[in-house]
Amino acid sequence: MAWLSLLAAGIFEMAGVAMINKWHNDRKWQSFLLLLLGFGLSFLFLSFAMETLPMSTAYAVWTGIGASGGAILGMLFYNEAKDWKRILFIAMVLGSAVGLKLVS
Repeated sequence: MAWLSLLAAGIFEMAGVAMINKWHNDRKWQSFLLLLLGFGLSFLFLSFAMETLPMSTAYAVWTGIGASGGAILGMLFYNEAKDWKRILFIAMVLGSAVGLKLVS
């Protein structure tokens, strides 16, 4: 269950990052509220995961999901560069997160 909580935390982290960009572009209170909700739920689920998982593993995986997911969202929805080097390094970050799961 801790790993599912950690996955949810990473997904909400991605949502929070996407809402930063949305709020930066439109400055609507709804975007800001979604930003706070995304990050708030991210921290909540991270805290659930850390009840079972070691802090170092949970934080590294959560950060990896958030950073990689944010980069992927940028490429898909905000026309950021999609060259093979970016994709390679995103894959390396995600591979590291999977590796931490396998050894935990």
